[in-house]
Amino acid sequence: MCRWLVYSGTPVLLDDVLYRPEHSLIDQSLHARMGVETTNGDGFGVGWYAWHLRTPAVIRDTGPAWSNRNLREIADHVRSSLFFAHVRASTGTAVQQTNCHPFRHGRWMWMHNGAITGFSAMRRDLMMSIAPELFPSLEGTTDSEVMFHVALTLGLDADPPGAVARMAGLVERLGHEHGVPEPLQMTVAVTDGERVWFFRYSSGGASRSLYYSSRVEDVRALHPDLAFLNHISDETRLVVSEPLGDLPGVWNTVPENSYGVVQPGRGLLRHFEPEPV
Repeated sequence: MCRWLVYSGTPVLLDDVLYRPEHSLIDQSLHARMGVETTNGDGFGVGWYAWHLRTPAVIRDTGPAWSNRNLREIADHVRSSLFFAHVRASTGTAVQQTNCHPFRHGRWMWMHNGAITGFSAMRRDLMMSIAPELFPSLEGTTDSEVMFHVALTLGLDADPPGAVARMAGLVERLGHEHGVPEPLQMTVAVTDGERVWFFRYSSGGASRSLYYSSRVEDVRALHPDLAFLNHISDETRLVVSEPLGDLPGVWNTVPENSYGVVQPGRGLLRHFEPEPV
């Protein structure tokens, strides 16, 4: 499937997170350890926020991330306090730019690892549930983008956890109506540019891997020799499909059927349950 990461905290160059870690996302695009596929070469995307703008910039391409010269170029020059990055392994939809993550609508960004099983059978029903005013912004053919627009329709602006729960409930209901016993597999990240919500859920209770980083002050205490920790704020966080390295005490598994919030102050981890729609 795919690998993704979220960075939120002290502004850093994209290079610091995308390329420099021992098991960076670029390394994962070739050598994923925990994904269904080892290679994630069916496109990539990066989205980030600038301090003076409410809407994110997004670049996406259909080639592999590991050899893209433009990505390498901007990574050395773009600095941000919040960015998403995603490397794609297609689950059957076309390898095209509009199918690459992250997806954007207004101030929102969304990315996904997983799949809707039986998507082709329930695609029409899901698309008909999207608000008419949002429908023209659909560009690609993926289940991930449809999930995003369904969540937008079901109240993402006002209540992100509730909107994602209602989206998941709708997918499961339609899947069961079409004879699919376990329709949904997802790790999802979504942001409005200020907070980040991340979700780990699957209908079968065997979700794809997802990790969040420990509090910076705790990592400093464990590894006082790591000088770069002195230059980032205590509120800096990463959420990743798989750890970027093997340092003890840095990475924590996101529990099955749960969601988290990255925000100023202490983040939250809570139980996630689809809501019937």
